[in-house]
Amino acid sequence: MPRLSLNFLLAFCLAAPGFSAAADDSRTGQPNPAFAADRVGCSLHPKAEKPSDPSSTSAISHAEKFVARDHFKENISSSAAVRISWLGATFARRFAGKIEDDQGDGTFQTYVLNASSSDKEILATLGQGHESNLVDVWCLLRQQANGASGALQTDSKPNIFFVRDIAGELGVVDAIWGGVGWEIGASPVGDRPRWSSGTRVFSR
Repeated sequence: MPRLSLNFLLAFCLAAPGFSAAADDSRTGQPNPAFAADRVGCSLHPKAEKPSDPSSTSAISHAEKFVARDHFKENISSSAAVRISWLGATFARRFAGKIEDDQGDGTFQTYVLNASSSDKEILATLGQGHESNLVDVWCLLRQQANGASGALQTDSKPNIFFVRDIAGELGVVDAIWGGVGWEIGASPVGDRPRWSSGTRVFSR
């Protein structure tokens, strides 16, 4: 990022006192001022009542595998588990063949970019625990299968996750509500110049 002159920085801080205060926080070890934090929960497994019959198999097993290609499919019909109108070629190549342990439960730290940022700048801010799984992405999509309001933005701004692909390489998976369904894309870390202000970032 270009270095700002002292005069410009002073003028900017006077015009935006909230940013100045956040910048002071960053110098004392607080989170990067470019991000506004929130926390959300998600579960694919509703709490099952204790079965009266110990041999009952009605409860969902958390040991099942999550097979990405069985879930991420282009389908905007009313019967679709999640209405997906588009899957990018990079996502199909790098992520569709992935198989994960089906956790499907957890809480996520979210951040909304207050300024355009690169993948590396975002990762530097997230620090440890920045990675998500595809099952996490799916869990949040299931909560907003038809574009209802929720943790994911549905105003045409991206929602992004840092996920490892089938080769173990870290990539960026993005989900955007396109009006009739979700558009799911992916890119290598560092491949995209910058994510625009308003992008929402999810991490574990």
